[in-house]
Amino acid sequence: MKNKKFINSKAAEKFLDKSKTALDASGYIKGIKKKNKVLLSQAITLCESTKKEDHLLAEQILEASNAYQHKTLRIGITGSPGVGKSTFIEYLGNYLIEKGKKIAVLAVDPSSKITKGSILGDKTRMTNLSKNENAFIRPTASGSQLGGVARSTQETISLCEMAGYEIIIVETVGVGQSEYLVHSMTDVFLLLIQPGAGDELQGIKKGIVEMADVIVVNKADGDKIHDARQAKASYAKAIHLLSKRPDDWTVQVQSCSSLEQTGVEDIWDSVSTYKNHLIKRKEFIKKRKSQNLNFFQRSLKEGIWDLIFAKSQINKAVTELKTQILNGKINPFTASSLLLKKIQKLL
Repeated sequence: MKNKKFINSKAAEKFLDKSKTALDASGYIKGIKKKNKVLLSQAITLCESTKKEDHLLAEQILEASNAYQHKTLRIGITGSPGVGKSTFIEYLGNYLIEKGKKIAVLAVDPSSKITKGSILGDKTRMTNLSKNENAFIRPTASGSQLGGVARSTQETISLCEMAGYEIIIVETVGVGQSEYLVHSMTDVFLLLIQPGAGDELQGIKKGIVEMADVIVVNKADGDKIHDARQAKASYAKAIHLLSKRPDDWTVQVQSCSSLEQTGVEDIWDSVSTYKNHLIKRKEFIKKRKSQNLNFFQRSLKEGIWDLIFAKSQINKAVTELKTQILNGKINPFTASSLLLKKIQKLL
């Protein structure tokens, strides 16, 4: 950090070459509030960084984000691979921008096991939307985090809200446990399904359907229109068999064609109706508080994990136990018990 030249906050809104200059927290904050996408991207990179000094700077920036949390809407979107999530998000995003909204899309991609980088770039899959000045798209490699959800997603949401983006869309990779995590950090959860894929439940876990606030039958076009109508009717019947929700909301089922760009008005009406339902029942703020607590607990667990494994004696013990497991000298249950006892002695 000593070799970097720090500039004052007055220059925050200017285009910066990160390799030559860096900002203090106030500079980033002012620039982000000025909707400077370069500084917003740099701040997100700080959150994603593994460097301690970057984390400290990111924390200082994020302290200014609390005031903007309740002015936005966070939407989670999930669905099986191939259902057309990216095409749908671009369609929805362009529609919302036409209505005068500023949107941010956080697309969590499958990541390379070798480089840990993003394999799929949503900027290449949302070409038109990415060019719009009222949209911000951030493809994020999932790395090793549970279900492909990036560790910094919650921080990125907060930074985008501070930058004035009113609607934050978080796209999951559609596999594993990522749906549960994205559900825990968003206000409205959309489940996309496609017609004509055999059994109408399409192997989707009951728990995912129960989490959905709005179900969208995508690709309702061409020779799939009849199948889409059947799928919509089947899901509308199926949701009535589910247990009554704590928020007393009846899940709405809509259909659309992202390709032909039809049906988005009804989908947005369902999303808006649900948001108003939450506000009327005083559940919206409760949901945000719950999101903050969930984030705190996840961050705390990850932080404790990092602190423990930063100790050389723990890393050494882990290496030795792994070798013993591979050589068949100890079973994994005993090994984990021994490691926990060692950790307990260090606390």
